[in-house]
Amino acid sequence: MRLFHNGRKRVLAGTIAVLGVTLGLAPISAQAAVTCRNIDFPVSQGTMHGKLCTPDGADTVHVLIPGGTYNSSYWDIGYSPSSRSYRMVMNKAGHATLALDRLGTGRSSKPVSASVTASAQAHAAHEVIKQIRGQFSRVIIGGHSIGSAMAMIEAGTYRDVDGVLVTGMTHRMNFVTVAPVLAQMIPAPLDPQLSLRGLDLGYLTTGPGTRYAAFHTPGPKVDGAIAFDESTKDVFAATEAVDTVALTNIVIPASRGINVPVLLVVGNDNHFCGPPLGSDCSSPDALHASERPFFGPSATLTTHIVSGYGHSINYAPNAASYYDVVANWASSIS
Repeated sequence: MRLFHNGRKRVLAGTIAVLGVTLGLAPISAQAAVTCRNIDFPVSQGTMHGKLCTPDGADTVHVLIPGGTYNSSYWDIGYSPSSRSYRMVMNKAGHATLALDRLGTGRSSKPVSASVTASAQAHAAHEVIKQIRGQFSRVIIGGHSIGSAMAMIEAGTYRDVDGVLVTGMTHRMNFVTVAPVLAQMIPAPLDPQLSLRGLDLGYLTTGPGTRYAAFHTPGPKVDGAIAFDESTKDVFAATEAVDTVALTNIVIPASRGINVPVLLVVGNDNHFCGPPLGSDCSSPDALHASERPFFGPSATLTTHIVSGYGHSINYAPNAASYYDVVANWASSIS
């Protein structure tokens, strides 16, 4: 009787597996394997380091640029990764991810800071995209904060991507709140955590213990998440901010050259939202109306708001829900 019962279970399992293949339903145990490797891409100013994670059969890659004082770890947060790791969620959705260290950060080359601008970072990302383009049918470039500026400059200038993800940034920077954060920055050589990197004084970072107030409020202060953020903090070159402002806020924005799908996601971020100078982020529709004029006539803009968190939305406890929005949007790009 037991043998007959076990046989029925095996037949039933086989039938379910066949149905799964027929209907396109993959059981959890059959999720595609993910291969991750570290790559140093040759670029004009040395090498740009990236971590490429590719599920079997992936035909879309997300090329990801972190924000100021962040490195590639922002896209693969090690604290509670099932809810905070962008990389993990996208890989489970069948998308490859290439999380980059901006020049001057992480394992990338560290040029003299004065040569590191947002445009230089965008050009380096463009050089990386040329090297991986043949491996994937679709390339999406994404960024966070100043990394979003670089993503938009890259996409609007070189027009070599199929979609653009903008997070933690709008075209209306609220300088009233941004200025105090910048004023609290310290030169990297004077920071106990980063002083041994051999960086020049033009590279800046956050002072010890300041990141929650600068990047996470009004979100909850989750000690483990903030500790991870503090332990992985990095730098940005002061010169990166100059053309970020010029090319996204003051002169005709580079994003006017973008004519592919764009997804723009922000939290309750007083650095880019609200009075006196920020965008209207009171609802996705209001944000869409505020931001649509800054993109090309053929661009399709989708907007999303992560409620209850501030600037660094990948650290939000509910980040996985916004990742699902990204995955569905990216899968819709033809």
